[in-house]
Amino acid sequence: MANPDAPYHAHIYYDPAERPAAVALRDDFGNDPAILFVGDMTDGALGPHPIAQYEVHFLAKTAPAVIAAIEATGLRALVHPLTDDDLADHTTLAHWIGEAVELDVTVLDPPGVNQGIPRFGFSDF
Repeated sequence: MANPDAPYHAHIYYDPAERPAAVALRDDFGNDPAILFVGDMTDGALGPHPIAQYEVHFLAKTAPAVIAAIEATGLRALVHPLTDDDLADHTTLAHWIGEAVELDVTVLDPPGVNQGIPRFGFSDF
């Protein structure tokens, strides 16, 4: 790991049957001091995400614990660093937990312009 304080996102996906598990995980993350931000649950498509999801922000050094917590729920998730390349963050640099979701990459920022960077830790997509 190059920089333990590098920013990371996880997008937790859920369907209607999985919503209770997603809510429980979101509540757990809200009480975890390693989680810098917990976004609102969006019960539909938003940005590149075609299905219901919410976002959490954390640092690279806590990624193993965050990944383990998500894996324990059986929910699908996309975990990725936050760099200046939004497309790479959501594709080649991404780690999928469970079955991957086909993202709408046409809405992502071009390389060198990642609007997620100034929002890190402060707001959701």
